[in-house]
Amino acid sequence: MGKDEIKLMRTVKKLNPGMKGTKKLVEIYGENLVCVRYKEDKENKVRFKTIELIIEKKPIDPVQSSIPANKKMALKVNYGEVHIGRAIKSVGGIWNAKEKVWELPWCEVQALGLENRIVKMKAKPTVSNNGNPHNRASPKSAH
Repeated sequence: MGKDEIKLMRTVKKLNPGMKGTKKLVEIYGENLVCVRYKEDKENKVRFKTIELIIEKKPIDPVQSSIPANKKMALKVNYGEVHIGRAIKSVGGIWNAKEKVWELPWCEVQALGLENRIVKMKAKPTVSNNGNPHNRASPKSAH
């Protein structure tokens, strides 16, 4: 089934597990069944029966999930840990010389597995002149 076919489909009915018409699917998928949907493609005169399944379940850390992905975090990297500094820089990290910390968005901190290096910053995060937080701040040119 191609993307064009999916675009033409419209959901006409949604059934939750236990409702009439879901019994066989509940027997097969059990608690993993989220819902059954009937979709129609009126142009091609076709009806589809689809299911939504839970394929993974794991606990979440409520503190981590409440942090916006783009929130700037301050990371402490010890002298000599050049490989960590390079990894941070490669994903857009900014060195804050005043605070002596690397600044990096939360999503990148997670991707690199550096949550244990987060420290509290005394001042606001560095922001470049053009508003792009991934570029270093540079002094304005005098005219």
